[in-house]
Amino acid sequence: MITKRIIPCLDVRDGKVVKGTYFQKLREVASPVELAKFYSENGADELVFYDITASAEGRKLFKDVLIETASNVFIPLTVGGGINTIADFERVLSCGADKVSVNSGAIANPALIGEAAKKYGNQCVVISVDIKRVNGEFHVFAKGGREDTGMEAIEWVKRCVGEGAGEVVVNSIDTDGEKNGFDLELLKAVCEAVDVPVIASGGAGCVDDFIKLFQTLPKVDAGLAASVFHYGEITIPNLKRKLCENGIPVRI
Repeated sequence: MITKRIIPCLDVRDGKVVKGTYFQKLREVASPVELAKFYSENGADELVFYDITASAEGRKLFKDVLIETASNVFIPLTVGGGINTIADFERVLSCGADKVSVNSGAIANPALIGEAAKKYGNQCVVISVDIKRVNGEFHVFAKGGREDTGMEAIEWVKRCVGEGAGEVVVNSIDTDGEKNGFDLELLKAVCEAVDVPVIASGGAGCVDDFIKLFQTLPKVDAGLAASVFHYGEITIPNLKRKLCENGIPVRI
């Protein structure tokens, strides 16, 4: 049986990890390098590193912080932020990333997904989608959740997977930072639409939220969270023990 993955997310701005609510009101947390080392040593299955303002500010991702982070972890590292060209993929991978997450860059140029998948393999290309309900529909948001594209989200996810994305990170803006549980309705719709790994992001507040996620939606491959891990509200070893006790397979 395939084990479920637990993935801490490092949202980085100006070289520091930050976390807010609804993608706003950002607060500084800690050094991404130190947090990455901690998670690597304490049971995380993967890490996600997002330079959350790179796209909105029209700049490239911080290389120095990424290189140091990558050199200090020994689990798969996915990196995103300001990924707009094949050259950006190359630059991030050369800094030590295992997978590259693309969001606004794919919205601006959907062909980027296929080009990257052809050059680096589908497993290297992660489509990250920021989704919010607008008038009863799931809409895709760009630039770190700041801009409504007007695109229907489920069809966009299907298109991206069709272009070659090998994994989907579903970021629910509606539940982000609320700590009331994952957006199960949205995740169910995505899982039914595609046959690649789906990572749930946005809303985790306690261990039971992860248990409910995997029991309700067995097709979800991983749970991603930030602040509950950063502030010690959930420890990964305890989370994995509880998942095991509830019959959910994880790597111990």
